Amino acid sequence: MPEQPHTDHLVQLLRTTFGATLLGVYAHGSATLGGLRPHSDVDVLAVVREPTGHEQRRVLVEELLGISGVGEGLRPVELTVVVHSEVRPWRYPPTCEFLYGEWLREDFGRGVTPAPGPNPDLAPVLTMVLLADAPLLGPRPAELLDPVPAADLRRAIVAGVPELMEELATDTRNVLLTLARVWTTLATGSIRSKDAAAEWAVARLPVAHRPVLARARAVYLGDEDERWDDLDVRPCAEHLVRVIEESYTS
Repeated sequence: MPEQPHTDHLVQLLRTTFGATLLGVYAHGSATLGGLRPHSDVDVLAVVREPTGHEQRRVLVEELLGISGVGEGLRPVELTVVVHSEVRPWRYPPTCEFLYGEWLREDFGRGVTPAPGPNPDLAPVLTMVLLADAPLLGPRPAELLDPVPAADLRRAIVAGVPELMEELATDTRNVLLTLARVWTTLATGSIRSKDAAAEWAVARLPVAHRPVLARARAVYLGDEDERWDDLDVRPCAEHLVRVIEESYTS
């Protein structure tokens, strides 16, 4: 059975940081789409009543640097914070109040504190939160969040593709799996776990590209070690980008 996340420490951190302004905390992502895999993040959304202060965001980063990671007893954490009035009523692009993810660790280690700003990636995050319906604190998410219109979800997931491709060499597995998930969502209208999306996409890829995405899926599931020197990764990724563009415009 896939591992389930331990989130009590995250909820307590958020309660300590935000106090009475914290309206709700919600699990989403892999933990709610079949369970954590060996390389899954613990994905959490927090909804607050008021904008955050710089010191609150700095403290969150400092604490998360100690409890998030890859290694013995650690899980990478992706924490998103939104202000309730910035996401209800819904508008595009939505504003993200705070975002922590391990891909930003180098910046955070240099003392960078994330600032609020528009972030299209919130569209799939909020969609997954509503789909998961998994409150860790507070009411059910539908009491705080509006559904994301399908058109906004589609353009949001496509908007992130160029930035993803810039990270292909340094974050190969995640980029390939995310591209597969984008394609799957555009083609089917559903948001699936990364391994389920990759399984769907592998069956529809040209034969030459299947081993690349199959390797990404196997690594994600813990069935293979991560290595890419024996596979031609970029042509597979570029093909995924092309079918994403075709699916979006069709």
